[in-house]
Amino acid sequence: MLVGNQTWVFDRKPAILSTGVVGGPFEKEGQLTNDFDKFHTDLWMGKDSYEKAQTVLLEDAVDIALRKKALKGEDVQFFLAGDLINQITPTSFAARTNQIPHLGIFSACATSTEGLGLAAMIINNGGADYILAGASSHNASAERQFRYPTEYGGQKPPTAQWTVTGAGVALVGSGTLVNSPHPRITSATIGKVIDMGLTDPFNMGGAMAPAAVDTIQRHFFDLGIDPSHYDLIVTGDLADIGRRVALDLFKQKDVSVDVEQFQDCGLLIYKKDQEVFAGASGPACSAVVMYGHLLNEMKAGKYKRILFVATGALLSPLSFQQKESIPCIAHAVSVEYI
Repeated sequence: MLVGNQTWVFDRKPAILSTGVVGGPFEKEGQLTNDFDKFHTDLWMGKDSYEKAQTVLLEDAVDIALRKKALKGEDVQFFLAGDLINQITPTSFAARTNQIPHLGIFSACATSTEGLGLAAMIINNGGADYILAGASSHNASAERQFRYPTEYGGQKPPTAQWTVTGAGVALVGSGTLVNSPHPRITSATIGKVIDMGLTDPFNMGGAMAPAAVDTIQRHFFDLGIDPSHYDLIVTGDLADIGRRVALDLFKQKDVSVDVEQFQDCGLLIYKKDQEVFAGASGPACSAVVMYGHLLNEMKAGKYKRILFVATGALLSPLSFQQKESIPCIAHAVSVEYI
């Protein structure tokens, strides 16, 4: 199953059987409104803290994914998920609610593809029949932890990004469970931590772009394919700055990625007139766009093969205060509609 140094190929082609995609009030005003299953009308979601509200987002996404397949929590073997908040507490508290055996994971905003790749690996090797893989984020909880509470009204530079309030969950199962065409996971490339010495926490896109390019290039090398194998190569949240850096790096490395073929979830979710600076970010950014919009596009026949590459900046408030640079990572998962 291991091909090359970093890539797993899944001969049983685990399927994405259903998804749950939940957003907040700002996401409801975006350009992918029809691809969400549920929206909350305020950031508090009936709770007394933003972190508790983030737990609600993930709980809702899990419930929706299960209901679509008429399954219950006890039918699922494992719940693989994570978030940005200290000790991934919103995710752990959601796991407390759903009572599904839980493996907490963290790759910052690359958590969605880490979970999806691990779920496919476990199922491909007969370790489970059903796994829920997901990620969540909340704009106000992330701002409070990494920058300033939103009530502070701190100013941001144009390179900053807007954390998505949302949660995206995929129910992954054995490919033998379905006979009809489904999105199926055919391979996953696990990324290396790349640190180019950047220290600006308001320029995550620029910091993450080299990790994305490194993983994508390794994916092609391991599998002996080129970018034309995919209809779409989509990164998680490089947004405008990071996408432009990545395209420049592809040129330097002589990787022929077409500009239109290479897209980013952080540039897809919001409308042009929404003030999100360079674009969207957060673990939920890639999760909601992929599990909602892009899978719907696959089912409609627009895409047959997508290389899904979520990107993460592995800094913490502590590492920033200690003047550390920003290590980054990207994991790639190939999804084919077959």
